[in-house]
Amino acid sequence: MARPGARVHEQRRHLPDGPGVYLFHDAKGKVIYVGKAKSLKKRVASHFSNPVTRGAYRMTEEIESVDYLLVASESEALLVEQNFIKQYQPRFNIRLRDDKSYPFIAISMDEEYPRVYFTRERHRRNRLYFGPYSNAKRVRGTLDLLGKVFQFRSCQGPEPGRRSGSPCLDYYIKRCGAPCVGYVDRAGYMEAIEGVIAFLSGRYREIERDLEARMRAAAEAQEYEQAAIERNRLNAVRSLLERQRVANEAVGTLDAVAVAVQGTDANAQVFQVRDGVLSDRQSFYLSNEGERELEQVVEEFVLQYYAEAISIPAQILVQVPVDPSLADALAERRGGRVELRVPERGDKRRILDLAERNAKLALDQERLKTERRRQQRVEALDGLQQALGLDALPLRIECYDISNLMGTHQVASMVVFEGGAPKKSDYRRFRIRGNEGVPDDFAAMAEVLGRRLAQWERQADLSPHDPEYDPSFAALPNLIVIDGGPGQLSAGLSALQGFRDRGVAVISLAKRIEEVFRPGVREPLRLAHDTPELQLLQRVRDEAHRFAITHHRGRRDRAMTSSVLDELPGIGPARKRAILKHFGSPEAFLAASREELEAVPGLPGKVARDLWNSLHKTGV
Repeated sequence: MARPGARVHEQRRHLPDGPGVYLFHDAKGKVIYVGKAKSLKKRVASHFSNPVTRGAYRMTEEIESVDYLLVASESEALLVEQNFIKQYQPRFNIRLRDDKSYPFIAISMDEEYPRVYFTRERHRRNRLYFGPYSNAKRVRGTLDLLGKVFQFRSCQGPEPGRRSGSPCLDYYIKRCGAPCVGYVDRAGYMEAIEGVIAFLSGRYREIERDLEARMRAAAEAQEYEQAAIERNRLNAVRSLLERQRVANEAVGTLDAVAVAVQGTDANAQVFQVRDGVLSDRQSFYLSNEGERELEQVVEEFVLQYYAEAISIPAQILVQVPVDPSLADALAERRGGRVELRVPERGDKRRILDLAERNAKLALDQERLKTERRRQQRVEALDGLQQALGLDALPLRIECYDISNLMGTHQVASMVVFEGGAPKKSDYRRFRIRGNEGVPDDFAAMAEVLGRRLAQWERQADLSPHDPEYDPSFAALPNLIVIDGGPGQLSAGLSALQGFRDRGVAVISLAKRIEEVFRPGVREPLRLAHDTPELQLLQRVRDEAHRFAITHHRGRRDRAMTSSVLDELPGIGPARKRAILKHFGSPEAFLAASREELEAVPGLPGKVARDLWNSLHKTGV
């Protein structure tokens, strides 16, 4: 059998000398890096001949095989590279560290009277999305201003209004034109929606001129009350624009992208300037495990960011010259010319410098916060070691919890904290096998802990390269925490004797007054509530409880709905998910009225009516 290094060397020899995308795989076949190249042969060779950083050395040591895809041009290689990065999330590529979903402003153009609303999803057809934005509070503030200026409806559902047939409070405080009772027709309402679209698209001067013209027209017609309303709207828009102005109007529309890099961390700032007004500033923390140089980080970030962006401006300011094929790839996606420019002077240079200073400041603050959190975790682990009399720091803590409802769908959770922080990749769930229907938490805890020990013993006979090898079960914990009192602790001790013989400490934490029970010690340990060691135990216990409850609810809901939704007309997997997401629970779905069923997004009205009739005909 050929050595891994020899196999990679042989694959490198057969790489073509042309443009394309290459993928590095580790021993398990996982993609750890995706790159593009003008010449695949030369670019791949450079990784092995000149690994200038620690991250680059680590990557080359893990490469077990090389795969590639030939393409027609460099710009095509960029797009293919981006698709592969999105698909495989390689560890050594630049990745956005934030896993949160960013806010958007959506406009429901698929409805007769569209709504303008805050959302964190953007997958619905026939809806306009603006964003992503970096600050939810700022988005809500923008929506508030837009509501005052354009008076769109705030009511939920595909149709405006409420059952009473009279306008709501929004009409009386000049926040809605009341299309529900015909005070504004669809043409007038859509004119307001077009104004919202123009504002969110950055056409501020157009909005300002339109409001001023409406104010003057109302004044000339001696409609002074309406003229005062238009004046107030105009002043609100001008006030917002002046507060956010960063340059002359002549600067136009552009994005300034600046990146700061320190080791394996990076921060990218995107300043969106529209008509000289800073419409939004976004901050992204990046993972740079390969310790790429600034130019590479900028290129990868720009490609990833604009692959997801709603729109791409004609000009993007960057700190360093980038590959010209990047502009070609962005132009292809935009459907028009895109200039990637390094400004040297003037307002554009000043805007880019401001973005760069913000990137460095954000990175410094993040590193300070990370160091502070690390120090707090060290203090908590040290305090826990002293309080429990452990021989070493409890670097790996495992916590177990049981969840059931009257003995049904009984499940257990195992959560892992390493170095005082959650290690979610090592979380595991268990279905209780031995006592279904019998609410015996003690027996369930003994079963789960016995299975945990058995798994650890089994993993000892497996190689890390074995498909059945599980690193979570293979690891030996320093401390095991059981959610419960002395009864749960007693039930778990005999099952964990093999662990205890190897020095693993076992305790339980009771919820009522946060008592810590230890084997062989009659009196519980009561830690002060403001100590970091108790707060760490509480975080671990609460996380185990959350994880168990989530699993239990999922099993219970699937069981409760399998006999109802699965056999109803017109309900497939997608509509079933939509119904459960809309109502939140099977109970709420079963209690819903026909009108409430018809309001479920993605559920056609006829299907909703048939569903309601079927439910009530069968007496469910």
